[in-house]
Amino acid sequence: MPVEVDVGLATLSDQLTLATVLLYIVAMIGYALDLGFGRARATARGAKAKPVLATVGSTVGSTVGAGTASVPGAASEDGESAGGERAEGDRVEKAPPAWAVWAAPVAVGLTWLGWAANLTAILTRGWAVGRWPWGNMYEFVVAMCFAAVSAFLFMHIRYRSRFLGAFVTVAAALGLGFSVRYLYVQAGPVVPALNSYWVAIHVSAAIIASGLFIMAGVSGILFLVRKDGAVRLPSREDLERVAHRAIVIGFPIWTFAVIAGALWADKAWGRYWGWDPKEIWAFITWIAYAAYLHARATAGFKGRAAMIVQLIAFACLMFNLVGVNIFLGGLHSYAEVPG
Repeated sequence: MPVEVDVGLATLSDQLTLATVLLYIVAMIGYALDLGFGRARATARGAKAKPVLATVGSTVGSTVGAGTASVPGAASEDGESAGGERAEGDRVEKAPPAWAVWAAPVAVGLTWLGWAANLTAILTRGWAVGRWPWGNMYEFVVAMCFAAVSAFLFMHIRYRSRFLGAFVTVAAALGLGFSVRYLYVQAGPVVPALNSYWVAIHVSAAIIASGLFIMAGVSGILFLVRKDGAVRLPSREDLERVAHRAIVIGFPIWTFAVIAGALWADKAWGRYWGWDPKEIWAFITWIAYAAYLHARATAGFKGRAAMIVQLIAFACLMFNLVGVNIFLGGLHSYAEVPG
């Protein structure tokens, strides 16, 4: 019996996806303004301006026996001067403009709105067709972008990683834009193999792990392109820490996704493993991330070399998620990529 599609919900889902792209773009602009005009990140915490020697006969805040005197504009205990400036070693940074102070919280608020719109777009797509809403490449990429932003928001709440907001939101906006432009298919039924509860188990785990790996990939790319002295960008230590934490969380989830995929394959095709291109690249991705974690744990593999290894793993992930479905055939070629 053919599945009846709720056209109204399907149209609403498409509109919400476009709204999500717009919200992520505006949020990205807010994060970029915060990076460009907000406080510099590389501040010497607790730094103070050098004491100014009092001149003979000075009456400006002189202290008997202190040998120093406070003058207008001198730094306070937290490094903030009376003139709204912050002392950083030998240089003084002016306070950011008032509008720049609000750029970051507004960007975070817009990110939450985009996240809610993204989630609602996924749910309405599923309700419109009466199935789990990741049965083709378009739906999968939309869900993967949602997972990436979810991972960023989790990291922001847990580890204060707001500095990655501009880069994650632009990646999510580009991913959604690509899916709408090149991968979009009308809401409808899927092949019988996808009408299974394993979609909720296997594909959901792959989406969650992919979102975390995207966070790590964005951090790794920024780590490599960051130049010394870029005080308004996150430090390499912060970037490496976020990347490592995301991979530590995402790797066991990806492992579960691979195992669940094998169990689903046995139920659908009568074998656990058949060296299908998707299975091969899922395993290659697993090996690459396992190599990164093993090197970190046993050899103290850190810094640029570690970021290169995890970016190689990230490239394997992206080819597995997108490239295999577009360029290679196999039993997983039901992605419905428009020709």
